[in-house]
Amino acid sequence: MKIIDMHCDTLSAMLNRKRQGQTYGLDQHHTQISLDWMQQSGYLLQNFAVFVNLEETQTPLQDALEMIDLFYSELEAHRDLIRPVRCFADIEKNQSDGVMSALLTGEEGEITLGKPEFLHILYRLGMRMMTLTWNHENSLGYPNKQEKGLKEQGICFLQEMEHLGMIIDVSHLSDTGFYDVLAHTKKPFVASHSNARSLCASPRNLTDDMIRKLAERGGIAGINFYQHFLGEQNADESYLDLAVQHMKYMINLGGEDFVALGSDFDGIDRYDDIPDCSVLPKLVQTMKTAGLTPTQIEKICYQNTLRIYRELL
Repeated sequence: MKIIDMHCDTLSAMLNRKRQGQTYGLDQHHTQISLDWMQQSGYLLQNFAVFVNLEETQTPLQDALEMIDLFYSELEAHRDLIRPVRCFADIEKNQSDGVMSALLTGEEGEITLGKPEFLHILYRLGMRMMTLTWNHENSLGYPNKQEKGLKEQGICFLQEMEHLGMIIDVSHLSDTGFYDVLAHTKKPFVASHSNARSLCASPRNLTDDMIRKLAERGGIAGINFYQHFLGEQNADESYLDLAVQHMKYMINLGGEDFVALGSDFDGIDRYDDIPDCSVLPKLVQTMKTAGLTPTQIEKICYQNTLRIYRELL
C-alpha cells in the first residue's frame, strides 16, 4: 500500500539533536521517520514540517531557515532514495524514478514574521503548505483554545497563499479562525493532522460541522496518532484501533474522499503499538479488520492527499 503522510516534526527533532552535538539523519533511527522504515512501509510521499515554538525562540524565521537547510542537505545526501517536490509533476517524476518524495511545509505562521515578502521567500524555497498558527497567538491569528480568529494580516495571508499556490492548513487554528478561512477562501484547504472532536474532546480536533464544511469545500483531514487527540482506550483497544475509529467516523460525516493520514511523528511520543513509521502496514491491516473497503483504504492512505496535490500544487 502506498502511503502519503501530511505531517511530521522530524526536521525540528533532527535540528535539536544537531544543536546538542548528537548524531541525526534520515538514514538513522533517532527519530520516528527514517528512510528504511519509510521504504518498508511503502511511502510515496512525506510532508516535512518546519516547526517552531514561539515560547522557545526569539528568531522563528532564522530557525525555519536552519530547518530548511537541513531538509535539503538530507535530501541531497540521500537523493537515490528521496527527493523534494514543488509541484505535482515532481511527485509523478519521482514515482517513475522509483524514489520517494518529500514536501516542505510550515507549522507556525510566524515563521514569516507576518510579512508577505517572507511568505514569498519561503514559497521560493519550496514550502507548499503552512499552518497559520501553532499553539500561541501570532501576527496572523489565534490558536485552538482561544475564541478569536484570524487577524487582518491573517486574512491577507489567505489571499496571498491561494495566489501563490501554498496550501492553507487549519490544524492548530481556533474554531473562529477555521470559519474565517472558510469565509475568505475559494480553494480547498486541509487540516493536516486533526481528528474528530466528537470522539475525543480536544480543541485540536474538528467538530462535526467543521468536518462537513471542509469536506464540502473539497478539503481533507489527516488522522493524527497523538494519544490526546485519539482518546481513551478500552482494555481491548490499541491506538491503531482508535485511529481507525476516527477514520470511520469522519468518513460517515465527510465521505470517503475526505480522510487522509497526518501522523504527527516526532511531535508525539513513541507508543508500544505506534512506535514509528514502520507501523503503517499494521495500520493498514487494522483498517481491513475494522471493515474498511480496499477503495477506502487506498483513498485514506494516499489517494485523497494525491488528489489535493494534483489540484493545488
